[in-house]
Amino acid sequence: MIFEAVVELLADRLECDPSEITMDSTFHDLGIDSLDTVDLLMELEDKLDISIELNEKVETVGDLVHFIEKIK
Repeated sequence: MIFEAVVELLADRLECDPSEITMDSTFHDLGIDSLDTVDLLMELEDKLDISIELNEKVETVGDLVHFIEKIK
């Protein structure tokens, strides 16, 4: 569920096919910068009804999914 939520938001933002985004996709390769990441986190907080305080480095979609799974 978390992976799907992240992919949905990313695909919407990047205007790409969700199937192009995998757990191994890096935010750099997707063209997501630090400002985009903050926006994405805020959207995820609303969508998943959680509070995310990112206190570790996340480079891939999988990193973000695993981080959210730990705090949820």
